[in-house]
Amino acid sequence: MRTRTGRGPSPRAMAGFTLVELMVSLVLGLIVTAAALAMFLSNRQVYETTENLGRVQETVRTAYELMARDMREATGNACEAHLRTANVLRNPASNWWWNFDTTLQGYDGATAMPGLAFGTATGDRINGTDAMELKSAVNDGVTIVSHNAPSAQFKVNTINHGLSIGDIVMVCDFDHAVLLQVTNANPGINDTIVHNNGGANVPGNCSKGLGFPTDCSSALGAQYAFGPNSVIARARMHRWYIGTNSRGRPSLFEATVVNTGGVLAVQRQEIAEGVQDMSLQYLVAGATAYADADAITPAQWAGTGVIAVRVLLTLQGEQANAGGDAVQRTLEHTVTLRNRVP
Repeated sequence: MRTRTGRGPSPRAMAGFTLVELMVSLVLGLIVTAAALAMFLSNRQVYETTENLGRVQETVRTAYELMARDMREATGNACEAHLRTANVLRNPASNWWWNFDTTLQGYDGATAMPGLAFGTATGDRINGTDAMELKSAVNDGVTIVSHNAPSAQFKVNTINHGLSIGDIVMVCDFDHAVLLQVTNANPGINDTIVHNNGGANVPGNCSKGLGFPTDCSSALGAQYAFGPNSVIARARMHRWYIGTNSRGRPSLFEATVVNTGGVLAVQRQEIAEGVQDMSLQYLVAGATAYADADAITPAQWAGTGVIAVRVLLTLQGEQANAGGDAVQRTLEHTVTLRNRVP
């Protein structure tokens, strides 16, 4: 009989892993895999949230430039800063955008804005957030060649003046400015712009007279003829606030007046999604610190008291997956109101 003489592996060494050892190995492998998967999912969530916030920040930077432009142009006109202003619009106090007595007005989070309610419907202002109202005349006006005051007709230097029936415009020279509504114009066809009183236009003009102060007691009113090189420019009326968008999320909104076929209406437009809050503070000439809107007097709003605005926007990126907090950022900017600085 042949016997085993070599030194091969023992029977125990050839037996392999036991069941217990195999189960321990599987458990350890599952723990490592779960940890790696959890890290991957966490990194993915952070990446997606940060990417969303980055998009919001880029959008808000663009929106801020639009808002800053409106603030820099606030109270401005095409002729000279600090001009006295007449207003021949009929009953201008009945609507916020007809009234140019205050061309800059801030509202703190608890103060309602006329014509813009607090609420949760699309475009409504969110309670507890600041808001701002700005009015000015754009710089792309046209030059007046002649003005027939009794017939309420301007001749301008081009047929491509871009003004239409219903537009609210500001006419100015170095004596004063006047806010009025165009009652007849044909851009691209002729160079005549009419500002008659009465008629079906809303709000319409109370008189043909464009002198200062305003006189609405007769059709001719306070007669004044604007001379050659006076300027006529479209007025801009804007509101900036935090509102609820169509997806139920806070967004930065702009409300502006648009002219559709001679009918004026306020259009609310979403500018930047993800803006949770807007805080506004104002610097009064001679002061050393910014103040909230409720600390500014009516005379300072109506005059040239407020010379700068500090804007703080709170942004929040979308939460990509459940279980984590969305990333928030705060952007701060300061804008000088160049038309109010001496």
